[in-house]
Amino acid sequence: MTLTSPAPTLPAPRTGKRGAGPSGRLYALDGLRLLAALMVAAYHYGGRDGDVSRAWGASPRQEFPHLSAAFAYGCLGVQIFFVISGFVICMSGWGRPLRSFVASRAARLYPAYWAAIVLVTLVFALPWVTYRTVSASDALVNLTMLQQPAGAERVLGVCWTLWAEVRFYALFALFVVLPGATRRRVVLFCAVWTLMTVVTTASHVEFLRVVFMPEYASFFIGGIGLYLIHRFGHDALAWGIVAVSFLLGQHYAVTGLWHPPDPRYFSYRSPLVIIAVLALGYAAVAAVALGKARRVNWRWLPFAGALTYPFYLVHEHLGWVVIGGLHRGLGVPSWAVFLLTVVLMLLLAWLLHRCVERRLTPLLRKALESGRLAVGR
Repeated sequence: MTLTSPAPTLPAPRTGKRGAGPSGRLYALDGLRLLAALMVAAYHYGGRDGDVSRAWGASPRQEFPHLSAAFAYGCLGVQIFFVISGFVICMSGWGRPLRSFVASRAARLYPAYWAAIVLVTLVFALPWVTYRTVSASDALVNLTMLQQPAGAERVLGVCWTLWAEVRFYALFALFVVLPGATRRRVVLFCAVWTLMTVVTTASHVEFLRVVFMPEYASFFIGGIGLYLIHRFGHDALAWGIVAVSFLLGQHYAVTGLWHPPDPRYFSYRSPLVIIAVLALGYAAVAAVALGKARRVNWRWLPFAGALTYPFYLVHEHLGWVVIGGLHRGLGVPSWAVFLLTVVLMLLLAWLLHRCVERRLTPLLRKALESGRLAVGR
């Protein structure tokens, strides 16, 4: 799951369908995904300086003097996404052949991503849009989702998280899905990956940092540990995986996001609040794992979950264009612009889901699983 996956149905874990809806779907995870996406949107629209200040015509601190400090914590939605991703990728990869796992991930990632790349590139190329598009060569590289390691300029600012997701998928596929998922193998995977994160941090070897990504690995591992609890019940080893992942993860988050109070920075994030937000994220996923969220089964949640990934892809850059047009162009008040932009980006996400994902995702998955393109049949 993560930014990219629908909340999957359960593969009949030994402990039963904890917290699942009538169809076996974990509705609460859809709600958590949407909440995390809205946190990130709040950060991009009102919790930072930079390009968004050009959209507002002033620093978001001036537009939202009482809320900008809270919006600055919205970037932690990404870490919560990673916890959800660890949970769901472990769930969806359990008992699945490697080819099916790879086809499922690629088919889920790429159609909406390609559409977002094309859409943002075209909009930024319009003469009245103040933001510039990347070169044609870099735009083509972006279609591979490998622009960061290739050194190309990014079309989507949020794609760095997809690069982290792809590396997680690769590690999980190689060491868990390929040999076959078992509880022992998954526990060993978590233990070795955790060890390699601290070895990487201590060694300062760039290759190891790229492969094992210590800044984000703990959150994926924490989600995997929570899935083990969901599947097999309370277990000291699984809870230990979750606890160690949280302790290491909060350290990397505080290290990356905290700085001493300084007026030169946009906002000051308290380390205690960073830890608290992450703890709430872990607790929310744990509630789903333990079946405590079984009453959260509203029918609209799967629809909201389906919009999360395309919303996440387009909300940042296209949202800035909308903000500039509504606020500086039409003089709409800041709070109304914020809400309207979120609504418009959700509508665009719905269009991408309906017109792109629902049509291309099953076709791409079928082609990748069969190894043949069903063109002209």
